[in-house]
Amino acid sequence: MPLHVLQLGPYPPPEGGVSRNMLAIRDELIAAGHRCSIVATSQSSLMRDEPDVYHPRSSFALIRLLRKLQFDILHLHVGGDITARVLALAAVCSIFGRGRSVLTMHSGGFALSERAAAASPGSFVGRIFRRFSRVIAVNERLARVFDRFGVERVDVIPPYSLKRPDPGVAVPDEMAEFFAAHSPVLLAVGGLEKDYEPLLQIAAMKEITDSLPNAGLMIVGGGSTREEVKAAIASSPCADAIMLAGDVEHAVTLHLLNDADIVLRTTLFDGDAISVREALFLGTPVIASDTGERPADVNLIDVGDEDGLVQKAIEIAETGKPELPIQRTDNSNIAAVIKLYEQVAL
Repeated sequence: MPLHVLQLGPYPPPEGGVSRNMLAIRDELIAAGHRCSIVATSQSSLMRDEPDVYHPRSSFALIRLLRKLQFDILHLHVGGDITARVLALAAVCSIFGRGRSVLTMHSGGFALSERAAAASPGSFVGRIFRRFSRVIAVNERLARVFDRFGVERVDVIPPYSLKRPDPGVAVPDEMAEFFAAHSPVLLAVGGLEKDYEPLLQIAAMKEITDSLPNAGLMIVGGGSTREEVKAAIASSPCADAIMLAGDVEHAVTLHLLNDADIVLRTTLFDGDAISVREALFLGTPVIASDTGERPADVNLIDVGDEDGLVQKAIEIAETGKPELPIQRTDNSNIAAVIKLYEQVAL
């Protein structure tokens, strides 16, 4: 019997790990003959009229929408800090989920937060989490946090779906020209928020270009520190070797991850980042801050370690990008979510 799943979470643009997971779930649902609607819980930078996509402009509009829509499963996706606003949204969703609600916690940093440290079954947060029919944790550390909150039905399902770039999608000329003019190309996929340390990446390029004069850095994503980052680039002696790509569609980002020589994921805290998994799947070496949740084969550096970043980048460039066999698409994580929906719907 076809299901109608209502997902709530960020809707691109900008692209992000949470929205990528939501769109992959939507694609899998539709391919299986189900229906999927999406309610954007944060403001998209470009809102278009699309079927089954809703952009409520206030909390009251969101509640009216949930009252009106008919669905079988409600799935709330949460990333970042668990604020009072996020908890209020979770409480509302657990009510309107009508006993068939799912929560996915994407935030790798939540497991290290004060709320997580104080987790207990009797806490207000714990009571809200237990209102959901099922909870999905994207890693084992988050699952242990939910266990301390007294949540019994927790499934560990990583959020990534791995596939090769679509040959029918073209990389914009400006980006393609940057890749052609620089070698090695370091690609940072995260954005211009302090948590992703763009200033660290820019500072490291001075020493990297001293050893690798033709190296280039492309930073994908926007964010609140854009003006500060632009000023740092303008004052850098290797400004010509750094490009801010802004928000980029995921289909294009896959090509960039595939074509880059090194992918950077420098963060103050992080979970199992989708961009890291995608880069490794495509055979591109990754340098990432050690947050305790990185997959095997990642080149780890300490958080904030500029010297470590420089050293690793030079070592990888000297070794060269490895030749790996082409891997097959892996959609097993998304299939596991669909199976969970079918269980909740019974």
